Amino acid sequence: MKPISLPHRIHGLDTLRALAIVLVFANHHLLFVSKASPFGWLGDIGWIGVDLFFGLSGYLIGNQIFAAMRSEQGFSLPVFYARRFLRTLPNFYVVLALYALWPWFRNGLSMPPLWEFVTFTQNIHLTPGTAFSHAWSLCVEEQFYVLLPAVALLVGLAIRPLALAWPAIAAALVAGAFIRSSLWTQDMAQQGGYAFYTQIYYASWCRFDELVAGVALALIKNYHGRWWTRLASHGNAAFAVGAGLLIVAGRMFYEDHFAYGVTVLGYPLLALAVFLLLVAALSPGSLLARTRIPGAQSLALWSYAIYLLHKQLCILLKPALQDIGLAPQSPASTAVMAAVSLAAGWLLYAAVETPFMKLRERWFPGYGRISMTSNGACVSSARNASSALTR
Repeated sequence: MKPISLPHRIHGLDTLRALAIVLVFANHHLLFVSKASPFGWLGDIGWIGVDLFFGLSGYLIGNQIFAAMRSEQGFSLPVFYARRFLRTLPNFYVVLALYALWPWFRNGLSMPPLWEFVTFTQNIHLTPGTAFSHAWSLCVEEQFYVLLPAVALLVGLAIRPLALAWPAIAAALVAGAFIRSSLWTQDMAQQGGYAFYTQIYYASWCRFDELVAGVALALIKNYHGRWWTRLASHGNAAFAVGAGLLIVAGRMFYEDHFAYGVTVLGYPLLALAVFLLLVAALSPGSLLARTRIPGAQSLALWSYAIYLLHKQLCILLKPALQDIGLAPQSPASTAVMAAVSLAAGWLLYAAVETPFMKLRERWFPGYGRISMTSNGACVSSARNASSALTR
């Protein structure tokens, strides 16, 4: 097989993805290694890195779908699913096998039923602190990958699809706030902070704000050329406002993560911040888009693999480093954990993700490029949807 030809890299998106994995590492270090983490307050709000990942996924997947729907070939649902699953499942199932088959790797942690991981429903009523608990965000994303293209095709078949698409996006954001409000009122008063995680934080129906924001940006870029041109011409302003809103949202969550107002409105504010940062990352003239940070591209490429492995590696390394005199909160211990996480992420990327990406490019080179008799109706529907969206 020929080596993968990587698509043109967008420096701004690489920077955001690299920032996201650094924030998540800081948060997990504070939660599972040392409360006196050297990351300080950054560790407390580092979970926001997951929301950055959500926003990036929303935009990238939405852009793929909408661009394919506008093309002459049309959008193939089976090809989309095949490409997505070849991208996400191999790494995930390899790491899942480590948890399921190697008790030492679990380090004594209880594990939810295996079928919940296989079906990506583990995030529903998840108990915090169980083995591979951070896979909850992958469940949210996989559910999103399954539902979004089908929803896009259905909207595209409407008489005035764009007139329906924007109310649908607005309704999704309002519904998310309403659901969080209702769940907070019902559960938080009786169960306290524990209910926040099990009923709200891990739940797909409460955590799609940033995904929707990414889809909204993809919709603008593909179907509202004038809007996109105006947005892209103010990339530096979008970066300044987006970074400011990210700081404001982070401060809100830092001061009282479980408060009613923060629970209801904090995530839409975070979604707006991520939306603006994505605009800045995609605007050719912006500082974020033009600046190439050394190592950010590699970190972005390996970020998925690092995300899967780093938390458990840090948990396992903690006692071993203590035995040689390195305190968990020390910069030296943190540097070792970061280096091991980086090396393990690269190994998983090189040994598992890369070969499957090569297979993906060989078997499914792109949406609508493969003639498959079994999906003719699907492609035909996508073409009709594309025509409707551009009317």
